[in-house]
Amino acid sequence: MRLRNVTGSREVIAACDYVIHNPQECKGKWKEVFGNDHPIRIEIGMGKGRFIMDLARLNPNMNFVGIEKYSSVLIRGIQKLEADPLPNLYFIRMEAEEITSVFDTGEVNRIYLNFSDPWPKDRHAKRRLPSREFLQRYNEILIPDGVIEFKTDNHDLFRFALEELEPAGWQLKQMTEDLHHDEEMMRDNVMTEYEERFSSKGNPIYKYVIAR
Repeated sequence: MRLRNVTGSREVIAACDYVIHNPQECKGKWKEVFGNDHPIRIEIGMGKGRFIMDLARLNPNMNFVGIEKYSSVLIRGIQKLEADPLPNLYFIRMEAEEITSVFDTGEVNRIYLNFSDPWPKDRHAKRRLPSREFLQRYNEILIPDGVIEFKTDNHDLFRFALEELEPAGWQLKQMTEDLHHDEEMMRDNVMTEYEERFSSKGNPIYKYVIAR
């Protein structure tokens, strides 16, 4: 379970130049924020930042934004970025529900969802990041041929995510229920902290790639 409280984390985040502090002001202006017109990719629920930092390092001609709601988790990503600065990466501390107030129509090239909170109770289904409610939000900010990549170790969440596609008007492009034994989908795979931990225990990793 993620820690919720780290003394002084909010103050550190507030003083960090790698964090966008007024993200709503960036809507429609992300090219100005980065100072170029490279494609923008975002990770919602970035955790400690390993995945998106590795992606940014491997793809210098793309821009990345990591989004995390917990200050106590985001601060770990900040520490890593301060130790190894990357010019094509910024962080935002915010709730995922606010995504359409931060990115404009067609402003995002790709969205990554990695090991999202499963919200196991039925009454919380709308809060799951691969839900149809969130798919509608993603639809608003993605370019026409943009895609979403989703990885999880939670079988129930993965089945739920697949069931949400048709009613939300999305199409499955690729899928595996055992990523680390799927040669094609493992090509260029970048692992998260959770993925490394779970896969090392022999747990299967589920993944899909979807588009409209």
